[in-house]
Amino acid sequence: MRGSVTSLFPGTLCLSFPLPTLSPAQALSCPSRPSPYPLVRSSAGPHEPQEEKPPTLAMQRLGPWSREAWAALALPLLRPPRALCAGATLLFRRVQPPAREFAEARLKTQLESDKEKSNFVIKTPKGTRDLSPQQMAIREKILNAVISCFKRHGARGLDTPAFELKEVLTEKYGEDSRLIYDLKDQGGELLALRYDLTKMKRYHVGKVWRRESPSITQGRYREFCQCDFDIAGHFDPMIPDAECLKIIYEVLNALQLGDFLIKVNDRRILEGMFAVCGVPDNKFRFISASVDKLGKISWKDVRQEMVGKLALAPEVADCIGVYIQQHGGVSLVEQLLQDPKLSQNKQALEGLRDLKLLFEYLTLFGITEKISFDLSLARGLDYYTGVIYEAVLLQTPARQGEEPLGVGSVAAGGRYDGLVGMFDPKGRKVPCVGLSIGVERIFSIVEQRMEATEKIQGTETQVLVAAAQKNFLKERMKLIAELWEAGIKAEMLYKKNPSFLTQLHYCEERGIPLVAIIGEQELRDGVIKLRSVVSREEVDIKRENIVTEIQRRMSES
Repeated sequence: MRGSVTSLFPGTLCLSFPLPTLSPAQALSCPSRPSPYPLVRSSAGPHEPQEEKPPTLAMQRLGPWSREAWAALALPLLRPPRALCAGATLLFRRVQPPAREFAEARLKTQLESDKEKSNFVIKTPKGTRDLSPQQMAIREKILNAVISCFKRHGARGLDTPAFELKEVLTEKYGEDSRLIYDLKDQGGELLALRYDLTKMKRYHVGKVWRRESPSITQGRYREFCQCDFDIAGHFDPMIPDAECLKIIYEVLNALQLGDFLIKVNDRRILEGMFAVCGVPDNKFRFISASVDKLGKISWKDVRQEMVGKLALAPEVADCIGVYIQQHGGVSLVEQLLQDPKLSQNKQALEGLRDLKLLFEYLTLFGITEKISFDLSLARGLDYYTGVIYEAVLLQTPARQGEEPLGVGSVAAGGRYDGLVGMFDPKGRKVPCVGLSIGVERIFSIVEQRMEATEKIQGTETQVLVAAAQKNFLKERMKLIAELWEAGIKAEMLYKKNPSFLTQLHYCEERGIPLVAIIGEQELRDGVIKLRSVVSREEVDIKRENIVTEIQRRMSES
């Protein structure tokens, strides 16, 4: 049998043979043109409609492969030894690896991919979480308390994009810029997810992101909700600062988290103290970070870090220790104003005078019993320039049924007079002071308390419109539309004829307090039967009075 050699395209050779009489098995093993179903095909021409046969079960399970891959795997199994495939086109590529090797590699890759898919676990990213309807109800309760306090103090709502220019955020946070999540858009613009919510008297509630190690047990996440309140503008000293402390006091009182203390200090006092103790200027930031750990670790450990890790002279560390272990009220401020070292430092003197004025205003607001002047408070962000404060729970709430829960700081803030001016082309200074409420840590406490003492209602629905018999869908829809128009929060089941027991169970599961029942007897009498889910008491209310009655009951609950 003679054949011919031709070139189909660069890099290939084609061997063609005449078509002899073949057995069915031989014919099956000889593909003559490309097909999505390899090795099994019709004899139609290249431009005619093809009647393709479906792939075998093995082909379906392995998925779509190239003709060469199928041929390499199947030909050794289907053709007799040394049999020639008449009418076949055999491609011998000069550069690419043999088809069999390609097929084996492809099969191995697909099997490994399938193995990985079988081990796939659906979960939230590290440092984030999903919230159930019940948890969202708790969160909304907290946010409503915080926002109502902000509005009571005259703040206006503000919203900003979740991501900003990276250069803005890195300039803003200095050392803490390592905690910022980097982004890059299609145009190459460098962006970053917002690190916090910081501009007028305004509030802002939204999610922020920190690229740090999360601590779920302490309510610290990589993605979390933050509530900010800020006052920007030129005002007389310490009046806006005192109001910010008053807001923290009101929020924590409203949420009933237990006993708390608001620590107060001033960055000018802190830096003045470092200067008079002999800390080199280039170590201020690092020593400040060590000082801020006091309370979380002992003074002995703080001193060891200063001397051992930061190479601070032991006598300088001891001098700092004398100051930062002191805390008190306005009497401590007056004592330090007479201190022979601090009183000679201009920065420290300015800070102490402002703190004395602040305590006068806090006395007028009636909150000094919750305020402590704490010289160890440093706050991490570089942009603070004056008064700083932080609210901490004095002890973990431990009511019956609750587990001890350490959540640390629940609110913080301070003065940042230089931040806004950094972005003004003319360099104009815009003094600012603000605060931030740590929603996630507060949420951990409130959630635990509510789960131990009361059933959490995951919906605000006030009444379910139900039917006692079949074929009352239209009557239910008419009634619920009337309730919606009156501003009543109502639901009904999305079935034409739901069972009455199913409707009652729905109310119990969702915590819906009332059921408005329509039936044949109620329709004839012109009434609606109103049922209390908790007491199971039922009363007939005239159809025209049902809205008023539901509103009355909701106002009393």
